[in-house]
Amino acid sequence: MTSALTGIKVVDLSRMLPGPYCSMILADHGARVIAVEDKRFQKDGLFPPQVNRNKQHMTLNLKTDQGKAIFQRLIADTDVLIEGFRPGVTQRLGVGYDTISKNKPDIIYCSITGYGQTGPLRNRAGHDVNYIAEAGVLDLIGEAGRPPAIPGVQIADIAGGALNAAVGILMALYHRQKTGQGQFIDISMADGAAALLSLPMFFKNTTGTPFQRGDTILSHRYACYNVYETADGRFLSIGALESRFWDNLCRFLEMDAYGPLQYDDDRRKEIIEDFRTVFRQKTLAQWEKVLAPLDVCWAPVKTMDELADNPHFEDRQMVANITDKDGNIVSGPGISIKLERTPGSIHTPPPAFGQDTAGILKELGYTDGDLETLVENDII
Repeated sequence: MTSALTGIKVVDLSRMLPGPYCSMILADHGARVIAVEDKRFQKDGLFPPQVNRNKQHMTLNLKTDQGKAIFQRLIADTDVLIEGFRPGVTQRLGVGYDTISKNKPDIIYCSITGYGQTGPLRNRAGHDVNYIAEAGVLDLIGEAGRPPAIPGVQIADIAGGALNAAVGILMALYHRQKTGQGQFIDISMADGAAALLSLPMFFKNTTGTPFQRGDTILSHRYACYNVYETADGRFLSIGALESRFWDNLCRFLEMDAYGPLQYDDDRRKEIIEDFRTVFRQKTLAQWEKVLAPLDVCWAPVKTMDELADNPHFEDRQMVANITDKDGNIVSGPGISIKLERTPGSIHTPPPAFGQDTAGILKELGYTDGDLETLVENDII
């Protein structure tokens, strides 16, 4: 079956998580993705296999003239180039957008950086925690009166960077289909994190009160949108924002009097404490059983390890177990974008570092003798 991006070739110069996650999405949906890294990076160990499924991987030293010449051959028929260096690095390497687009004006060139190609912070180093901190997102995460809590998943890297990059690339491909023109895409992970603040900004604009960490309508302020400990030390989430869900929950818990007081600021602490007392009376499994038939917006707080045994996510194929070349099972997330006519698939395991270098270079016309010379000269 043909996938949505069959026939699209992507060269990915990025490392770690944001760029590789973006190109994984493209590879899952049929694009041929060739990840390119300098072999000196191998010792860093920053090569998460889960995001390199469905790809090929080659080594190449772009600091050499021979490496640049190989790269020019590699991208001659490439549709998309992804890179994740700081601003100016690819220009110094001679593979920046201005250079590449002169010979290939239809190239779609996507740069993913922390703070973007412009602005006072463009050259600042950073990681996910720094981007969400600068963007005002981290300040909203955690309990009231306590320090901000660093989330256990990478919000800026994935939601701010990788997903926005994938969307931008698809937009640019559609534009090129209509016009024949390529373009440069400037993705800032900090921009993407800031863009997640649409709802907090809405509430601030409508109420005149800024969001406070752990003390907002969507973060612990009211009993209807909160997390409660159970008898066995587990946790249960309640998200009964709409009055009908809240009323259903109050009736079930025999707390009908609290129905009209859902957002009562004078009684909210009292209501939360009463709910805490009630939810501590049963184990999480017991609550799951009794809440299952109810229409109240609830969910158990599951661990990551429980994902693999979750019947819903098993049905949705959201845990992928892939056998690598050594026979080891590599577990990772499944494909979250479900397309009916052109579904994505996981068809090859993550490659070893540089595994496909020889095969790709032979496609480009290099001989076995050439490969030996390139190894000797530390090009590959």
